[in-house]
Amino acid sequence: MRHQGPEMEIVHLLRAVTVELGLHSARFAHHNGMHPTDVRALIELMDASRAGEEMTAGRLGAALGLNSAGTTSLLDRLERAGHVRRVRGRQDRRKVVVEVNERAVELGWSSFGPLIGKAVEFLQGCDEREREAIRGFLEGVREAAAAEGE
Repeated sequence: MRHQGPEMEIVHLLRAVTVELGLHSARFAHHNGMHPTDVRALIELMDASRAGEEMTAGRLGAALGLNSAGTTSLLDRLERAGHVRRVRGRQDRRKVVVEVNERAVELGWSSFGPLIGKAVEFLQGCDEREREAIRGFLEGVREAAAAEGE
């Protein structure tokens, strides 16, 4: 059954946005000698940091769908490039956690900052009801996509 109507127009627009964001991320990775998975890892690490959570190698690997060897290789590569560091956990000093270096954050902002700024500017032009609708839509689509991967 084919769906038509304004809902599909929005779904197609979301797909186009996803493609453009993927291309932006791929250009960033290529320009900085990184693999696309490196960029995804840095995003996961920055999201964890923003949430005040410690990220272990195992948790990062699970989030990225990598096995232990792949995760180690990824982290070694990011560490050599100066993007991450391995440190002892704050609560449990036996645990090793991964943190993003300021250099990687600055590199990300130099590329993604203008895009983020434009998105924030757009959202500032919306009223609270519109922002809640956008938030609800995006959360719903993210949850549906995550459920498809299970």
